[in-house]
Amino acid sequence: MEGSSAPNEHETVGAYALGILDDAEATAFEAHLATCEWCAQQLDELAGMEPMLAALADLPGAGTPAIGESLSAKPSPRLAEKLVDEVSERRAVKRRRSFYLVAAAAALIIGGPLTVLAATGGSDDSGNMAAGPAQTAFQTMTDKKSATDPTTHVTATVAVEKKAWGTHAVLQLKNVTGPEKCSLIAVGKNGERETVTSWSVPNWGYGLPNAKTEEAKNPLYVHGGAAFTPNEIDHFEVMTFDGKRLVEVDS
Repeated sequence: MEGSSAPNEHETVGAYALGILDDAEATAFEAHLATCEWCAQQLDELAGMEPMLAALADLPGAGTPAIGESLSAKPSPRLAEKLVDEVSERRAVKRRRSFYLVAAAAALIIGGPLTVLAATGGSDDSGNMAAGPAQTAFQTMTDKKSATDPTTHVTATVAVEKKAWGTHAVLQLKNVTGPEKCSLIAVGKNGERETVTSWSVPNWGYGLPNAKTEEAKNPLYVHGGAAFTPNEIDHFEVMTFDGKRLVEVDS
């Protein structure tokens, strides 16, 4: 804030925005406004407030205006102050909501590509597949268990490592066809079930040895976390969203 004006000049911004100052008061406030950043900002926030005045006629006790009397008669300074406070609060809420939406959109924009890379790996400039975070973690983890379902022929290997918050699990999945939506479920020794992570299998599938493209030949890598500690987990299940179990891996 610039200048050293008296506090009542700052409080005049609402009355000025509503047009209830006389000429001398308006002129004095405009001179103050030229040197006060805070008032300029408040005035900008209150721009477009005039349509609210049309509703004043509907307020309790407003009564029926006399013939020729405008429905948008100027409110009292106390009512103007209340209107200013209400509109300021509503606009502050709107700004906060907009900020949260922008932050969420930014998180999706930033996180979306990383999630894809974590699941499938990316490509380097030469077009060769580059290991994503999930694949890199899988290669360095030593506690791994594998299984192949005799009916679906889907093969899964789950690598786990203990964390302070529970268990970090990485899944390598092969011989799975799409389109399909799946989840990796950790089943505790107490019978409780936790979803570790979920993903979509595209039409071409993953880890298919006879596939015509390298993209389909490569296995799928996804990772996530469970609140269970490793020794609390009985087994893992790869399930489709419609309840079909593709493969089960002992812990």
